[in-house]
Amino acid sequence: DILVGRIRQDASIAENRGINLWVAGDQLRKGAALNAVQIAEKLL
Repeated sequence: DILVGRIRQDASIAENRGINLWVAGDQLRKGAALNAVQIAEKLL
């Protein structure tokens, strides 16, 4: 299981291109981590 919460913009990255994710996982795998990044990219 992967839980993603608190997706927020990170103002410390130039041009407001950063995000902060709070992610918790049980037996986190590369595919699940990549999926979270792809979701974040679509939100931006």
